[in-house]
Amino acid sequence: MEKILFLAHTEADGSLSRAGLEALTAAKTLAQGLGAGFDAALFGADAVVAANAVAGCGAGTFFCVSGQAFAQARYATDAAAITALCQAAEATIVVCADDSRLSRAVPGAAHRLGGRADTHVTALAARDGAAFVQRWHYRQRMYAEVTRVQRPWFVTVSGGVFAASDGAPGQAAVQAVEVADVATRTTVKEILAPSADEQTIRPDAALLFVAGAGWTKKQADGQSHTPEAAELILGFTTKAQASLGSSKSLVDMGGEGQAVLPFLTHLHQVGQTGATPRHPKGLATCCHGEEPHVVGWRFIGERRAVNLDANCGWAQGKCDVLYVADAFAVMRLVNAMVG
Repeated sequence: MEKILFLAHTEADGSLSRAGLEALTAAKTLAQGLGAGFDAALFGADAVVAANAVAGCGAGTFFCVSGQAFAQARYATDAAAITALCQAAEATIVVCADDSRLSRAVPGAAHRLGGRADTHVTALAARDGAAFVQRWHYRQRMYAEVTRVQRPWFVTVSGGVFAASDGAPGQAAVQAVEVADVATRTTVKEILAPSADEQTIRPDAALLFVAGAGWTKKQADGQSHTPEAAELILGFTTKAQASLGSSKSLVDMGGEGQAVLPFLTHLHQVGQTGATPRHPKGLATCCHGEEPHVVGWRFIGERRAVNLDANCGWAQGKCDVLYVADAFAVMRLVNAMVG
């Protein structure tokens, strides 16, 4: 019989992140498919608070590692906490979120325990008493179902795949776990983070706004208007609290000596060479809809595009609505309406 364990770390305010709550739903789904129960393992400054917040999620026992040493993301302490929690729970399959903190520490814990880890999982299923996971390969052009015999098996679940768990608060059955001999050579001094308005990558946003290379090209008057393009794009993403993406060509043009939008980085890339985000809606502007770019839109719910070319790639059945118009003119009006 498999022993399923949901694994998560607490946030700065002691809660669980949305990605963590989605992974909790994934763990429950797998446990139901296998006809087994599941436990939860949490670590952070005060993991008991987070355990009580989701006490009604259905987990049998909450294994918790608490202490200031585990408040901040740090490989040494995180890997040690995960190892101790999995040993205490005697877990065979561990399900957690595919966030930066766990993605860094989980492989090390899997190695220490003699197990295996699969990342970026997009589905979990059970057949004939065995667990299977789905992973996308070759830049999300194909997927495969994977199962393993090695235990413990760590599975990190991509964000946006499962609905966030709404476990009711209560008094959780908590078992405290001690972590012995944690060797730390790193001291966390402080965390420097941009303000909410400066953050342009918003995974939980309802809308993804993607800027293409056309924003920096010469316009109808024969001149480029990069400063205005930057103002329109940032103005919209700030007012609408949309997440910002970019095609690879726009990000790379700086290396070719061309005018660029200074706030775009490789982290904003969407498509074959970038991210594959999940948002309910997406709006592509000045993008041509070639296959490498459209790959990044595979999991966008409703796709719309603004392009002056009625024969661009978006018009070939790759978006729900194509506006044949000047993106500058459209976004001026949209920003006025949103404002």
